[in-house]
Amino acid sequence: MDPARHPVVVPPPISGYQYGMPPMGAPGPVYPPSLKREYGDVESGYGHQPPLYPYIAPDENAMRWAFIRKVYTILSMQLILTAIVAGTVAFYHPVSEFLVRTPGIIIGIAFLPFIFLCPLYCYRQIFPLNLILLALFTASISFTIGIAAAFTEAKVIWESALLTAVVVVSLTLYTFWAARRGHDFSFLGPILFASLMIIIVFIIIQIFFPLGRLSHAIIGGIASLIFCGYIIYDTDNLIKRYTYDEYAWASVALYLDIINLFLSLMTLFRAVN
Repeated sequence: MDPARHPVVVPPPISGYQYGMPPMGAPGPVYPPSLKREYGDVESGYGHQPPLYPYIAPDENAMRWAFIRKVYTILSMQLILTAIVAGTVAFYHPVSEFLVRTPGIIIGIAFLPFIFLCPLYCYRQIFPLNLILLALFTASISFTIGIAAAFTEAKVIWESALLTAVVVVSLTLYTFWAARRGHDFSFLGPILFASLMIIIVFIIIQIFFPLGRLSHAIIGGIASLIFCGYIIYDTDNLIKRYTYDEYAWASVALYLDIINLFLSLMTLFRAVN
């Protein structure tokens, strides 16, 4: 075949090069300015947002960071609402005295979170119904916490709140650090669920057959460790697995981890003191 009469057609370059690795010293591919503005300097990696875990694409990384910020914003509003409502119930004596005189209302408030949790799960991806149900669920949980705190010393409440804040921040930072290095915590799910079921059975036994303050301290300590594990597990799910329209349910998962850790520590300190 005569090359002059039948020239060889070379395919267009791929990412600025024909095939394989670029030659030594060759310039990298040129990205459009719009892509740089949206995701930062792509040539340097991920711009101002560090990669959440290895091999994540820059566009996915940017959207994931936006999703995480949204979830933590909602979670912060939940915790603020909880502090206001629970503090009012616990420290404003007319409210706590009224609840003590009406045990039927206390029982009703205890069941309210479960009533709101079921529709919240069903409509967790539908805006704005998911946020409305989330607010009602948070308020009902806050009343329950306020009732529990009303029968607890202020010293125990502050100790539990401070230790909860330190543990949550520490475990959250650790999980983000570990995820960037390729660690995965999905294996914790079955272990934590089985441990939680065992604790629930012990609590039910404790209701009918009280075992004393030592058993309260043991249950509180073990439950605290379980919910520490759940904080790591749910934070790992937030980084890698939740879809972008499940922000309400991701907030619920982390919120329940924090609240249950606080209540477990309060049980432990109350038994010790």
